[in-house]
Amino acid sequence: MEFDYPGGNGAWTDSRCRVSSYSAAAGTLTMDEPCWADTTQRSSFSQASGGLPSMSTSTLPGLVEDAQVLMHPGQWYLNSAANTLYYEPSAGQQMSSLDVELPHLESLLQGAGTLASPLHDVTFRGLQFSYATWNAPSATAGFSDVQSNLHMTGATNQGMCAFSTPAGSCPWGALTQPLANVSFTASNDITLSGDRFAGLGGAGLSVMYGSTNTLIQGNEFTDIASTAILFGCTYDPLPTDPSEAAGIKQNCTPNSSAVSGDTIGTNEILTGTTVSDNIIHNIGTDYTSASGITLLFSRDTTITDNDLYNLPYTGITAGVIQGHVDQASAPQNSTNINEDNTISDNVLHNFLQARSDGGAIYAEGHQAQYAYEANGTTINQTQTLAQGLQVTGNIAYNAPTADFTYYDDAGSEWINWQGNVAFGAGSASQGGCSPTGNFWITGNYFSNSTQSYPCAAPVNSNASGNTTISATPAAGAIPNTLLTAAGVASAFSAPAVAAGPQIYYTSPTTSTTTQVLVAGEGFSSSMPVYVSGTQASGVQYLSGGFLIVPVPAGTPASQISVGTPPAGIRLNDTDPTISYSGFSYSASRGLGDYDNDVHYATANGSTATLTFSGTGIAVYGEQYTDQGNIGISIDGGAQQTVSTLPSDGQRHSNVAVYTATGVAPGNHTIVVTKLSGTYATLDGFTITDS
Repeated sequence: MEFDYPGGNGAWTDSRCRVSSYSAAAGTLTMDEPCWADTTQRSSFSQASGGLPSMSTSTLPGLVEDAQVLMHPGQWYLNSAANTLYYEPSAGQQMSSLDVELPHLESLLQGAGTLASPLHDVTFRGLQFSYATWNAPSATAGFSDVQSNLHMTGATNQGMCAFSTPAGSCPWGALTQPLANVSFTASNDITLSGDRFAGLGGAGLSVMYGSTNTLIQGNEFTDIASTAILFGCTYDPLPTDPSEAAGIKQNCTPNSSAVSGDTIGTNEILTGTTVSDNIIHNIGTDYTSASGITLLFSRDTTITDNDLYNLPYTGITAGVIQGHVDQASAPQNSTNINEDNTISDNVLHNFLQARSDGGAIYAEGHQAQYAYEANGTTINQTQTLAQGLQVTGNIAYNAPTADFTYYDDAGSEWINWQGNVAFGAGSASQGGCSPTGNFWITGNYFSNSTQSYPCAAPVNSNASGNTTISATPAAGAIPNTLLTAAGVASAFSAPAVAAGPQIYYTSPTTSTTTQVLVAGEGFSSSMPVYVSGTQASGVQYLSGGFLIVPVPAGTPASQISVGTPPAGIRLNDTDPTISYSGFSYSASRGLGDYDNDVHYATANGSTATLTFSGTGIAVYGEQYTDQGNIGISIDGGAQQTVSTLPSDGQRHSNVAVYTATGVAPGNHTIVVTKLSGTYATLDGFTITDS
């Protein structure tokens, strides 16, 4: 049995520990170690920005899991000792129709070289990585959460070292990080492109230990228990410190003996990573403190043009935990090798859906190496900032519980926040608690305040040239150039488009509104937009995530839909959402067809396909003596045969030849196939929603 404590070690955490035993006579539960001690007796510290909280031993769990007696419909239980999987079907489910996957492997792909002889020049393209597990949290280690799925598995002071001499020589935050089901260490020029990471029990992908020039482009990450992508290692903030070499080999590689001959230094720094045009959504499904992308320690990392949404916690985190012992008055208690990293032109929305005290982009600790003037003591601000973290052109929205959209937290320093957008995403658009400072906040479009520092204030925080926008911005409030540049490029948007477009934000309308800003996922330039049931013209397609839609004055935002036609409207056979194979077009027939036109086929096997959202659909065509049977299939189910021969021998135009009701709510696909007769005709569809 496992007890889960959402928020137990801080609002951003989700610790879970197993029950070791229960004594009915004594009325006591005994919890597994070291998880329980790590969670409830966590060593703290008093310097800098404050402690990492322990949890009271009297805290009640928010969830109790892994107990067969607690099973409800739709839940499962694995008895490992008996090699038996139990499942209680939901109402109406048939076991014979289910596809059940029980993952066994923890590693699907592992690329590992040495620093002297790295794995190199390998491309993984068009693959799917699915069905892997991560056993440690459910075994003796438990999951004593600290932040962003970094957790304790040993002593209660793991990662919270005493301040050392000189300051910064101790690797603060050397915590256990999530297992990645796909991982690379000491690997150069690796490309992962057009792949899908789905149905995974750990992190999706990790890259660390001296890897260089990794390209991660155009992939989809979804249905992942932990973080999607993890860069760097908690044990290597300072690989140039010889005393850390053994810990790095032990904790940052899959096999420390295989790299025993490596000399650790600057060659161990993760460099030249590019993460672009990836779609990351619905991750952290088990471990809800997961960030979409976790960037620990690296140089020349570029995270750009990605879409991250439907996330339980933070979107992208940089340097998490490592800055907790620093602030403006004590900036050098911990140091690292970070510099020249960029987070740009990403779209982040609907984050912080389970945890709190995070942001769209969250930073901690040092983000640059200091550059000095000729005197050797004065920091050259321009040069140092140029080597710092560049956060530019990102767009964040729909996270009302966020404290700060762009969050420079404990010990963070040397960050350039420029040209970003935030609306409806927090009580402050930029700020944090006990950062070190040296921030420039310029040219942003924010619906809330900047430089919000409720704890110890930073040094040298500069804000200028920022524009205040509404929390519900209208079309034109944000420059189209920013909306166009952000997010996944159309060449890599296939997964989102295939899943169907979805609206996440529509700007409010008034009696004088003539255009609205629409934000979402899966938009394409060929995608129809409907306003009050009629296909709109003049739509400005800005990117896969943003549209500007003309509307008649006074149109409610609820009357705007994209992609799949809304329920309650009639679609003509010319509607662009219908795709044809083997059908031809005929207009001006004068036979009573809807809009005086039809599509027709003469070859058996010709198809017309429509994806729709609703609970019912009617197929329109003609009934006549030269027609025969058509086949109807919904969502790949068994094909039903429908006759389009008239019972009275007369032509009947614009009639519903097939009607389905009681379809489950949601998106569906119907396929109409010509089976027999000289002709088959299609005159459109009507979609209903009960």
